[in-house]
Amino acid sequence: MKPASFSLRREWILLAIIAAIALAVGARAPVFLSLRTLLDIGNDSAILAILVMGQMLVLLTRGVDLSVASNLALTGMLCALAGQAWPGLPLPALLLLAGAIGALLGALNGWLIMRFNLPAIVVTLGTMSAYRGAIFVASGGTWVNDHQIHPLIKGLPRETLLGLPMLLWFAAAAALFTLWLLHWRREGRELYAFGGHPVAAVYAGIPVQRRLMMAYTLSGLLAGLAGLLWVGRYAIAFTELASGFELTVIAACVIGGVSIGGGVGTVGGALLGVLFIGVINAALPVIQVSPFWQQAIAGAVILASVALNARAQRQAGRQILDTSGVPA
Repeated sequence: MKPASFSLRREWILLAIIAAIALAVGARAPVFLSLRTLLDIGNDSAILAILVMGQMLVLLTRGVDLSVASNLALTGMLCALAGQAWPGLPLPALLLLAGAIGALLGALNGWLIMRFNLPAIVVTLGTMSAYRGAIFVASGGTWVNDHQIHPLIKGLPRETLLGLPMLLWFAAAAALFTLWLLHWRREGRELYAFGGHPVAAVYAGIPVQRRLMMAYTLSGLLAGLAGLLWVGRYAIAFTELASGFELTVIAACVIGGVSIGGGVGTVGGALLGVLFIGVINAALPVIQVSPFWQQAIAGAVILASVALNARAQRQAGRQILDTSGVPA
């Protein structure tokens, strides 16, 4: 079976599982199948979707960015402090500031990985802690509360456009940008090539270092944007903001078929992973399942998804190395 056809079938199976869960919960609580609930799930999952688009780019290169949640928290705190210090800042300036800070933090990850030839997991684990410490230094250990946050930051996630929450539009823009990059730009296709076979990519002349920098910088940029939106939506900024959320981001990618081994994954699959987590999070309270089970359920699904991805890669390898016509 070809990897592309397997991925497509996998996405249809995941979509069927999501639909089955929704119908099962809806049979117990019909309100779960309403348009209002669907919009709520989308709105609750929008920030996760933005982060997943960036994480996907990194995973395609056989890397991982464990610092996305810390990047989100640090950028959100710095934007909240900037809005507090300069109340006259317009919204475009705040968005530009968030993107610039996030991109700078992401580029630092990429530079450290290349400069010292270290595993991505080691570098981003270090920057994850470093960025958390930077939040404490920048804020002096204090919280930025609702009444201190710039009104434009708080207002943005609460706006609607054509009847849809603004957060959904940001998530859609991030997904469309990622889709355009991966399917209509040479740079995006080179991410797949590098993740699929790094040595061959180097011999093929792919500028590996530039592509790595691009992936981590874009991941950071999207994390920075997510930080501004998170602070605006929940109207608070503090040191432990979104602590542990990087695991949810990686979980959504893996569930959606993005391989941690690199070179495999689609935007549609990643979004289905986000939707799966969103539906599970919305369904568990309805069926009165303890929130403490959410991590256990997510962990079990991740293990199953990793096993499924590994099986797909083994099948792809057998397809490439077909020995059916070779005599024994």
